[in-house]
Amino acid sequence: MTLAKLPPAVRSAVEAAQDKQAVDITVLKLSGDSAFADYFMLCSGRSQPQIQAIREAVEERLDRQRVPLAHREGKPDAEWILLDYGDFIVHIFSERARAYYDLERLWRGAERLDFPAPAEPPAPRAQDEIGLGED
Repeated sequence: MTLAKLPPAVRSAVEAAQDKQAVDITVLKLSGDSAFADYFMLCSGRSQPQIQAIREAVEERLDRQRVPLAHREGKPDAEWILLDYGDFIVHIFSERARAYYDLERLWRGAERLDFPAPAEPPAPRAQDEIGLGED
């Protein structure tokens, strides 16, 4: 499975989460009779505001594309928000809740696509911070 082979709505959800610096973005392609969706997208936020920002970004982007949200679970301060789009489900976790529920382990037979974390800018050197760079 590659990003290009994902359905456009799933790709858009991944991109929206990336825009909000979601952590550990993973897409699982579910299969078999027991699967109630075709894909799970999982990601984590490092704070409640970030979790909410990820949720809002995913919902806004998919709403603009006229992808209907069938159901949402999770209150504003929840550590796990679920967005059900029928064929795929978006799971937005706190890092603690994601480790506890470990959906990747539960669905370990699923085909998996992981997205690298965004690159962090290099830390400034001490001389740059106080304006002692070379002229």
